[in-house]
Amino acid sequence: MAVMANDTPARAPRQRVRTLFLSDIHLGFRHARTRELNAFLQGIEAETIVLVGDIVDALSLARRAYWSAEHTRVLRTLLARQRAGTRLVYIPGNHDASLAMLAQMLQGQFEVHREWVHRGARGARTLVLHGDQFDGLHTTPAWLTWLGDFLHGRTVQVSSTVNNVRRALGRPYWPLTEALKLGIAASARFIEHFEHVAADHARARGYDGVICGHIHRANLRTIRGVVYANTGDWVESCSALAECEQGRLRLLRWPPPAALPAAAAAPLAADAA
Repeated sequence: MAVMANDTPARAPRQRVRTLFLSDIHLGFRHARTRELNAFLQGIEAETIVLVGDIVDALSLARRAYWSAEHTRVLRTLLARQRAGTRLVYIPGNHDASLAMLAQMLQGQFEVHREWVHRGARGARTLVLHGDQFDGLHTTPAWLTWLGDFLHGRTVQVSSTVNNVRRALGRPYWPLTEALKLGIAASARFIEHFEHVAADHARARGYDGVICGHIHRANLRTIRGVVYANTGDWVESCSALAECEQGRLRLLRWPPPAALPAAAAAPLAADAA
């Protein structure tokens, strides 16, 4: 499996890819970046779209219902692509409704799987799953996990406020929380451990790679011979993963890196070829 690790924005006319992987959109969450996602989707076309979990945030909707026209537009765009011939695969995450409920709600419009095997254009077999399956394999104390979740929630709120002001001033979206996350040693260690656990899981099952979401950290690298790819999210990083028609993987970010502040415009991953 070939890997390309450069940020590659979708530009008009629509960029065509073989497979597009999206995760952690969190529709129903007030701070979901649905405006950015809708702009991104207008510039890209895929034969297959794989939704890698946490698309509709059932947990947020249960706590405090929020739904805007931009949230509806995301679903309408996906359904319109399906009607036009795009294959849609839905892999539920820990924030989504139950697998049985999703299958009933979608009524055959999406394929719904707990995990899925992607066969690349070059024959690579890649395991695709949300990533919450690995939560029990971390050694982080419960109190520290709670504290991290609490601080993360507050940081997302601050980031949302900052970016709403930036948009009003005509400035592009800036993934503030991503920069903060990588600057905290404990967070960086957690991400590194998660990536190795996911890659080891795929290797043990005989796959060439693994694609997941869950931790809101886009990355593309090779770990001991296994390709690890994380799609990122549409709350913080505004990123996705694409397989081009030649079978290469690349990470996509919205808006294009050229429009971002210098600190946010760095490549998403080191060379993993």
